[in-house]
Amino acid sequence: MTGAQNKLVLLTRELMNAWGETKQHWSDAKSREFEKRFLDDLTTGVNAAATNIESLEQILRKIHTDCE
Repeated sequence: MTGAQNKLVLLTRELMNAWGETKQHWSDAKSREFEKRFLDDLTTGVNAAATNIESLEQILRKIHTDCE
């Protein structure tokens, strides 16, 4: 995993851990709405982004090598 991927995944994990702690103190209809609206698909999106980052970095390395 590249530096950018690591950072993205670790920050997302940190956010989800913080959300887990927050849910212990904020558990009502608005918290459930917030979770559904903003967090439910976040991990899936981050994983897709990490995969795309890896693909882009491979392409950039190839371009760099080809241009030398």
